[in-house]
Amino acid sequence: MKIILIFLINIFLITGVSAASEIKVFEFTEVELSELEVRKVRGADNKTNYSIGSNENGNFLKATADNAASGLGKELKIDLNKTPFINITWKVEKDLSGIKEDTKKGHDFAARVFVIKKTGATPLSNRAINYVFSSNNEIGFNSPSPYTKKSIDSVLSTTKDNLNEWVTVKVNVKEDFKKFHNLDVNELDGLAIMSDTDNSKMKSIAYFQNIYFSVD
Repeated sequence: MKIILIFLINIFLITGVSAASEIKVFEFTEVELSELEVRKVRGADNKTNYSIGSNENGNFLKATADNAASGLGKELKIDLNKTPFINITWKVEKDLSGIKEDTKKGHDFAARVFVIKKTGATPLSNRAINYVFSSNNEIGFNSPSPYTKKSIDSVLSTTKDNLNEWVTVKVNVKEDFKKFHNLDVNELDGLAIMSDTDNSKMKSIAYFQNIYFSVD
């Protein structure tokens, strides 16, 4: 079940985040990938395959999910009063066209980036926003996860416009927590990346690059 997604942030702890105008989340190096735990979603037959590549803009993470679901997560502290914007560069080479992403049978995305706020003593109390590269919906579409209303799916990119093309997006996370969860969040607690196809039993290929938080 996708409720396990809210557990993905319980992997690594980063402390002492600086007051810089940009906070980089991942380096996307072989060393970093070897140190990150890959957490398979409960009930999935296979793990998503993650590998490192590079282009003229630096390193990237390639995610291949073939009837698979697993994520990479970091627990980290981000001051959303200082750096409220998340910036994501990503690409979907092979999408999941034809599925209904707001249903349990179709709740798969070739590329996701979760931001998480701890709001209680257990992971099930957490609130999350799941920023997605959709294969079927328009930019701006959002809906609660069919597995838990504590996680909201928000479409930032779509293969209907940009299949197999690099896209860079930016969104105000602090404002989104207020809009989607009615929470005034000053500090973010975690972030996770995932590509999953365990519900649709399909195959996706996606890439992530240059994920960071910024002042504006």
